[in-house]
Amino acid sequence: MTVLLPAIIPVAFIILIGFIGARALSLENKTLSQLTLYILAPALVADSLYRTTLSIQTSVGLVASFLITSLLLYLLAWGLGKICKLPEPSQKSLITSTLFPNNGNLGLPVSAFVFNTPGLERAVVYMITSCLLMFGIGPALLKGSGISFGIRLTLKLPLFWAMLGGLSLRLLSVELPLRLDEGIQQLGAAAIPVALIILGMQLASTRFEVGIYEICAASLRLLGGPAIAYIVGKFLQLEGLDLQVLVLQSAMPTAISTIVLVPFGGDAPRLARTVVVSTLMSFVTLPLVLWVLVSS
Repeated sequence: MTVLLPAIIPVAFIILIGFIGARALSLENKTLSQLTLYILAPALVADSLYRTTLSIQTSVGLVASFLITSLLLYLLAWGLGKICKLPEPSQKSLITSTLFPNNGNLGLPVSAFVFNTPGLERAVVYMITSCLLMFGIGPALLKGSGISFGIRLTLKLPLFWAMLGGLSLRLLSVELPLRLDEGIQQLGAAAIPVALIILGMQLASTRFEVGIYEICAASLRLLGGPAIAYIVGKFLQLEGLDLQVLVLQSAMPTAISTIVLVPFGGDAPRLARTVVVSTLMSFVTLPLVLWVLVSS
């Protein structure tokens, strides 16, 4: 387990800096979040796809595995909600917290620290697919209608256009003039530490409460996600780093951005508590998942 500490400690350290900064300084969470969403994260996505060495087979395998894993997790969360006779808002919150992992703020940094650039490339593919699912299908899934709204929301995302731009430049073998690619690369490099600082700030401002629902929902995300992803990955014959990144990204806690889906259906307080509980629990479960991946 000690060999995994160099991958976990830097992530925890930067999150702690964000936590302390939020308590000691007058930092604007909204400003940093907008900076990451509209500038830094799109730059990271565009640069990663522009420089990627991933084959089409690898990308398709990761996307297919993620989609099948998400479908199975949806059915599992939906079934458990029905069996436990949860109120409809709580059922929708359980589906939301189970379906959408934090593969941006936390997943990308962990993959980068653990598996370096090859792992980051694969994590970016996972994150893009997850974002498209969250904002494109999520509203319709929770509300029961409104797929057109989800599509319009997806088209407004800078990440979507950054994905198209990076892929287009890569496929057309375009060389950017005046070393613009280096400028984009530097912007993208800032996305990971800033995202971790934001995560620390959000933890500092969120009330921590633990109940049976929160623990069960967090466990479903943190343990059910990687277990199902591993089975799906093996079924689709993913191997090596492809399988490891798929499982690791599926082991991430509930995405903080799931809160924006509450207007389409859900229990906002329970979802917020699940985000906090799953994030804190992940500092125990992620090292265990990494240990299993490294040992297998």
